[in-house]
Amino acid sequence: MSVLLIYAYLFFIGSLFGWILELFYRRFLSAANPERKWINPGFCVGPYVPLYGFGLCALYGFATLGTRYGLDASGGSKWALFAGMAVSLTALEYVAGIISLKWLKVRLWDYSREWGNVQGVICPKFSLFWAILGAVYYFGVHPGILDALRWLSENLAFSFVIGYFFGVFTIDAVYSANLVAKLKSYAEENQVVVRYEALKAHIRSAHDKAKERSHFLFPFRSSRALREHLREAYEALEERRERAVRK
Repeated sequence: MSVLLIYAYLFFIGSLFGWILELFYRRFLSAANPERKWINPGFCVGPYVPLYGFGLCALYGFATLGTRYGLDASGGSKWALFAGMAVSLTALEYVAGIISLKWLKVRLWDYSREWGNVQGVICPKFSLFWAILGAVYYFGVHPGILDALRWLSENLAFSFVIGYFFGVFTIDAVYSANLVAKLKSYAEENQVVVRYEALKAHIRSAHDKAKERSHFLFPFRSSRALREHLREAYEALEERRERAVRK
C-alpha cells in the first residue's frame, strides 16, 4: 500500500473525528459561544477540520519513527517522543493560526487570555494538552490506527471513498476560501481582525432573535448582508470590551 494512500486515509480519519471533537467543544466549552448553540466548527462547510487531519498524520509519523528507531524502549525515550508530538502539533497550530491571522485577517481561535500565549495563537496550556493527546494517541489510538490501515490494505476499494472525500473537500475549500476573501476585504477596509467562531455565533443568535431558520452547514447564510453581521458583531465586541474596562 502506498505511503500517499496511507496518509490520505489518516487525513480523512483525523479531519472527521477532529470535527466531532470541535463540535462538542464549541457546544459546551467555548467562550465564543456563550449561548451554547450547536455551531458548525472549523474553516470549511463539511464535517471535517483539516488541522486535525494533518495532526493525525504527524502523530502517526512520530509513533512509527519511535517504533522503528526504538524510542519506545525506555521511559525517557517515550517522554522525548511525546514532547516531539507536542511540538509538532503546536507548530501546526501556530502556522495555521498565523496564516489565517496575518494573511487572511481572520482569527480562527483565540488564546489571548491564556498565560504565556504567543499572539493568541498558541500557549503552554494547549501545548500541554497536545502532549497529553500524544500520549493518549500512542497508548490508546495508534494500535487501532494500525488495525485500520491493515483493514484498508485488505479493502482497497475503500480508496474510492477517500477519493470522493478529497473531491468534496476540494470544492468545499474553494467555497470557503471565497467566503474568507470577503471577510478579509471587510477586515482590511476597517482595520480589524474577524473572529470566525464569534461571527458564526453572532449570526446564529441574530437568526434566533428574528425567528429565522439557521443553516448548520452554512452558518454564514442569511437573509441579511454579511457585512451587516460583521459590523454588528464588531460593535458588540467593542461594547463588551468597554464594559470590561469600566469594571
